[in-house]
Formats: sequence, C-alpha cells, structure tokens
Amino acid sequence: MQPALEPVFRLDGVLAAPLSVGATPQGTRRVVPITGGRFEGPRLRGEIVPGGADWQFDRSDGVTQVEALYLLRTDDGVHIQVHNRGLRHGPPAVMVRLAAGEPVAPEEYYFRAAPEFSAPAGRYEWLNRNLFVCTGERRAASIRLWVFRVT
Repeated sequence: MQPALEPVFRLDGVLAAPLSVGATPQGTRRVVPITGGRFEGPRLRGEIVPGGADWQFDRSDGVTQVEALYLLRTDDGVHIQVHNRGLRHGPPAVMVRLAAGEPVAPEEYYFRAAPEFSAPAGRYEWLNRNLFVCTGERRAASIRLWVFRVT
C-alpha cells in the first residue's frame, strides 16, 4: 500500500539574523534564532514560542542541512516540542538569490524536512504516534512550512 499525505498545519515562523559559527568539520555552520510566529491547521493552531533555533550547515556538495528545535504553544495552552531535520538545495543561481534575501518561489529549490513532535498525553498525543514530512519556503526574515502526516 502506498502512503498518502494528510495536511496538518501551515507554520509561519519569524527569524532573527543568522549567527555565523564558521567553518566546522561538517561544513560552514550558522544558527538561525526563531523569535516567534504562528501555525494553523484543521486540528491544532497557536503560536511559536520565542527561543528556538535552526542549527544549519552548508555541506561541500551545495546542500544546506537544517536541524531546528523549537516549541509550539497551542491556542488552548498546550506546549509541543518540535525537532525538525531536513535538506535545502537548488541551482547555484537560485541559492545565491535565496541567501541574499530575495524572494524565491519554493518550486525553484528543494526544501524538505521530517518534523518529530513531543506532545503531552491528551488531545495532541496523536502527534507522537505518526510520521510527518514538510515542505518549506525560506524568506528573508521568516520561514513557511507546510506539515503533512504520512498516512
């Protein structure tokens, strides 16, 4: 049986300027602070708690590897941790535009990730029992993710 994707929510995160760590054995490392934002879907909605970050590095093959850790707060006051790992890459000219903060349509590059949720027992514990994938769009000072449950 082939799995399908069920939309879960759209997330719009607000980002601070990246902090450069520099060259590391994995590649050029930077940290992008997550300062807030919102998410909304059919079964949950709320805000992104300020204080998370995306720990990224640019690999020698032109791929940016992302690993974000942040906290969601639902509109009914429940906190849910998100650990999101993924890859972003595209044609060199497109990636230069993206790095310069220019608007780039998400169809012009590959940005996929696999969020893992840690939710408390209760209304949102279904997040702990499913696999998820997301597509992304990087903007100058924000990020948009479309999160899907793998059925």
